[in-house]
Amino acid sequence: MRFRRHYQITKGELNLTPLVDVIFLQLIYFMLTSSFIMQPGIKIKLPEATTTETITEKEVFVSISQEGIIFYKDKPITLKILEELLKKELSNKKQHVILVIKGDKRTEHGRVVQVMDTARKAGINKIAIATMPELSK
Repeated sequence: MRFRRHYQITKGELNLTPLVDVIFLQLIYFMLTSSFIMQPGIKIKLPEATTTETITEKEVFVSISQEGIIFYKDKPITLKILEELLKKELSNKKQHVILVIKGDKRTEHGRVVQVMDTARKAGINKIAIATMPELSK
């Protein structure tokens, strides 16, 4: 006896529910992990101030660590090298340059004054000291 075979080709459906679940899980993962990424650079605790201003000119940042080490573009330098670099910044820029000193709140005041004096020797007339806005308590 011969049986007749009937083949039917049916189109399968793609269930999107697991795909949507995976996408949402990835979204939650990236949202949570991106908020914990630390900013690279030098660890400095800026002092707080109630009066802060926003600068609109070309800024050159110099950081001073708690130990008094001077950093320019995240590289430790000496005062002599800082003066040379600031002179180059002034010669390269057509607009006014303002030096922003980001000194740790435990940095000795004398070290900040040395950096300010070096900047004035280099020809920079506008100097600002970075602070954090005071949080209302």
